[in-house]
Amino acid sequence: MAAAGARSSLLAWIQRLRGGHVTGLRGGSGSRYIRSHVLKESALLQKGLVLSSLSLLAIGSYRWKNRQAVVYASIKVDDVKEQADYLYGSGETEKLYEFLSQYGDSNDAEILWRLSRASRDLAQLSKTAPEDKKRLVYESRDLAKKALEINESCFAAHKWYAICLSDVGDYEGMKVKIGNAYIIRDHFQRAIELNPKDATTIHLIGVWCYMFADLPWYQKKIASALFATPPSSTFDEALVYFEMAEEVDPNFYSKNLLYLGKTFLKLKNNEQALLWLHKAKDYPVRTEEDKEVYKEATDILKSLGVKV
Repeated sequence: MAAAGARSSLLAWIQRLRGGHVTGLRGGSGSRYIRSHVLKESALLQKGLVLSSLSLLAIGSYRWKNRQAVVYASIKVDDVKEQADYLYGSGETEKLYEFLSQYGDSNDAEILWRLSRASRDLAQLSKTAPEDKKRLVYESRDLAKKALEINESCFAAHKWYAICLSDVGDYEGMKVKIGNAYIIRDHFQRAIELNPKDATTIHLIGVWCYMFADLPWYQKKIASALFATPPSSTFDEALVYFEMAEEVDPNFYSKNLLYLGKTFLKLKNNEQALLWLHKAKDYPVRTEEDKEVYKEATDILKSLGVKV
């Protein structure tokens, strides 16, 4: 309601200026100058370049010259984010990376974490060459880290830095991977503090718990030799996060359904395991990851003697 009222007031204010009824400025070059700029701003609104009405009202307190610069800078950043989100939602991984790469020197955390995500997604494609995959993995980590340095309060920067740091561990050995585990967990937890409604981050904490609960005995032995207090968790703890992710956003992610099934299997609850494994198998296949989930869920069900 407040935004609608602000928008109505703004449009009425613009109409008054367009009609030349400006208190304190009667005719002359000043009136013509203001009216010309108001016409430009009105045209921008009519073209659908979306800016918050409240933000425009606040900007109105600046001088016209400064106001114009701030508005155009804001439009550019907003347009980049809007286009990036559209390409991401459309599954256009390569186009998204190509589009965002031109903004790699940006000082906007929202753009940088999106580019970090795009770099990682491109690295995950099966057709990406191994040497390109490694370069993209490190690039994605560095971009997320830069986003964090710019804005520590950006939940998505924490989320993607943790994800990308985990990917880097695949290239740097078990010691580094385990050593980074606490850092990864802490960034996931910080992301949840900043945005408790992001089901993906909650799911990823669950994966962290599952991974260390399921660590083979020899890796646990290596971890104990390297660290005084190596990371550890339980399947019960992992289950809490997977169930929490479903509560926040039901059936949001095929892999969360799969992990629920696998975790219930580990806890010897076959009835619940079958329920979630079937949900994972029946999840609409839209991405390469969905295909992998379908295959794994189907294989597990077959191993349990279920006809699929």
